[in-house]
Amino acid sequence: MKRLLITVLILSFTTLQIMANVPYPLRGLCIAAPPPNQVDEFAGFIEKELAPSGLNLLILRVDWGYEYLSHPELRGSNPLTNADVKKLVEVCRENNIRLIPQINLLGHQSWHSTPGKLLEVYPEFDETPDIKLPEPGEYEWPNPDGLYCKSYCPLHPEVHDVVFALVDEIMEAFETDAFHAGLDEVFYIGHEQCPRCYGHDKAELFAGEVAKIRDHLAKSGAELWMWGDRLIDGKTTGIGLWEGSYNNTHRAIDMIPKDVVICDWHYERPDPTAFLFASKGFQVLTCPWRNAENAVKQEKMMRMFIESATREMKPRYRGMLQTVWGSTRNFMDSYHGSASPDRFDQSAECFKELSRVWNE
Repeated sequence: MKRLLITVLILSFTTLQIMANVPYPLRGLCIAAPPPNQVDEFAGFIEKELAPSGLNLLILRVDWGYEYLSHPELRGSNPLTNADVKKLVEVCRENNIRLIPQINLLGHQSWHSTPGKLLEVYPEFDETPDIKLPEPGEYEWPNPDGLYCKSYCPLHPEVHDVVFALVDEIMEAFETDAFHAGLDEVFYIGHEQCPRCYGHDKAELFAGEVAKIRDHLAKSGAELWMWGDRLIDGKTTGIGLWEGSYNNTHRAIDMIPKDVVICDWHYERPDPTAFLFASKGFQVLTCPWRNAENAVKQEKMMRMFIESATREMKPRYRGMLQTVWGSTRNFMDSYHGSASPDRFDQSAECFKELSRVWNE
């Protein structure tokens, strides 16, 4: 008991030191939820590595990897159970880490040659039903169909009954007050193949979907979090097709509720678009990936924004969110220096640099 008390006091003192040195409140990590056979190990990793680093926000990309009861037909292979999730909830609560689940909504309903579970089970929700996924191993970019990932139709009369049931269920399991809906890299929207969406303003379609998700969450007092790329004008800024919009959804930035939290990701350059979102009235986090040098520049930029901000703008700069796009296994192994060269995850080194800055 005495040893446990000492450990708790040390962790609390470390957290207070970090909070004193870091001018923004949120220091986060976004990563895929672990498979069931790695939950215990990942819980230990949270307690022994992530919490002492100063991390206080964890976003887990769950998608179809949960044992849904409301729609069991949408369970992916090897899903997490409710008991698995409760282990993660407990360790995060004990270490003062805010835990937020993510399910990709609207976009990212397929990957290369593979449909996501939603369109596999409910193909009638497909925004582009006549665009066929290529055979495995034959996907190329660019391609004549402009296929990156499929979207569901935001105007389909039944799609939200299904996805909101999953959202409610995962929110209850995670005992959380926020939900991350993805909403990034939406290339298919208002498509000519969709009898409901074609002819509608794409910015209005996108804003309408964001508002619908936000309003559903607001009924229970929960926040909507989302990636910010579709709200940036890629053409005017030169930021490009992936980190900005080329299909005019960027105008939705002036149409969506201001209490949506924006996760502003930039991976190739430390672009200063956090100011754009804060100036529009949104809370914003800056999100690096695998370039540690850029991550440190982005972190310094966040500090500069806060230091130079007006009283109104200052609280909108919420902090930093490290993104991880490899597996939980590779991230943990890379963090510990035990990953093989071909499986090494550079985002682990990037996160270490961020936590070093937090602890300076």
